[in-house]
Amino acid sequence: MLRFTSCFFQIFIWLSRWETNSCGYHGDDGNLYNGLGKGETFGPTFTTNDTVGAGINYASQEFFFTKNGAVVGGVYKDIKGPLFPTVAVHSQNEEIEVNFGQREFAFDLKEYERQEAMKQKSTVDKISLPPNISYGLVRSYLLHYGYEETLNAFDVASKSTIPPICIAQENGSGEQDIAYALTHRRTLRQLIRNGEIDTALSNLRDWYPQIMQDEKSAACFLLHSQKFIELVRVGALGDAVTYGRIELAKFFKLPPFDDLVRDCVALLAYEQPQKCSAGYLLEDSQREIVADAVNAMILLTDPNVKDSQSCLRSHLERLLRQLTVCCSERRSFNGDQGEVFHLHRVL
Repeated sequence: MLRFTSCFFQIFIWLSRWETNSCGYHGDDGNLYNGLGKGETFGPTFTTNDTVGAGINYASQEFFFTKNGAVVGGVYKDIKGPLFPTVAVHSQNEEIEVNFGQREFAFDLKEYERQEAMKQKSTVDKISLPPNISYGLVRSYLLHYGYEETLNAFDVASKSTIPPICIAQENGSGEQDIAYALTHRRTLRQLIRNGEIDTALSNLRDWYPQIMQDEKSAACFLLHSQKFIELVRVGALGDAVTYGRIELAKFFKLPPFDDLVRDCVALLAYEQPQKCSAGYLLEDSQREIVADAVNAMILLTDPNVKDSQSCLRSHLERLLRQLTVCCSERRSFNGDQGEVFHLHRVL
């Protein structure tokens, strides 16, 4: 018999096949035994020279068993906690050989995974989602982050569909909140993405002086640190040192900023700073982080904003975060077994 057992499995009643903390496929009769007191018709028998296998499909919460490279069948996995593959032989002097992955399986596990993924995709594809919902999520994302030109092109494209896509305005204030200062936010994002930090700072002081009043705010720190990074990027190390002494020194030993200040300064110690441990600061993604922070600070200046947390993330991002939490909770409910959900793998 080939079966899965929990840590509470009692070996002395193995041969009774009634152990409640186990589920097994029996070779003599081909039945499935899962603690119900009797076997259930399941599949063919197996004997000498057969290769049988067992696995757990955590997506469908099923045990499955194989014989000679083919799936015999599956059964709902109703056992929680850690599980262990176990094998029992019927008579004395019987021998078995096991394979825990040290060599290729007779069963094509990769093909099985591919087919299961296709089943999941097919199930998702059958879900009917009105076009205006997905359109609204994308549009709110573009609005939130100030991608004005892309937003305009997106709106034009939506009107050319048949039928045209429109959003029902159930709550008009939501879109108005994230449309606040759209042109300013677009301009500042472009400046920061281009490394034009001086111009971005100047515009911020003119347009939103309240943001720049606190010289030790997160927005001021990120902009000044990015200016330092841009000087290092173009090899103006002397100017970077001078700028750091004037603008970054004030952030030394401030807990929220100290680590990033140290990473900025570390760039000066290398001939090829992009290859050092702090080289991530020279990547375009760091500019995006700064631009996102400035964007959020501007949204917070809107006198009509009701929820400050809404300024930090778009509706789409909050939806994806909720998806991640739900998948984590589902895994926790299943005893923390199975693959951990990684959002980037499914996007």
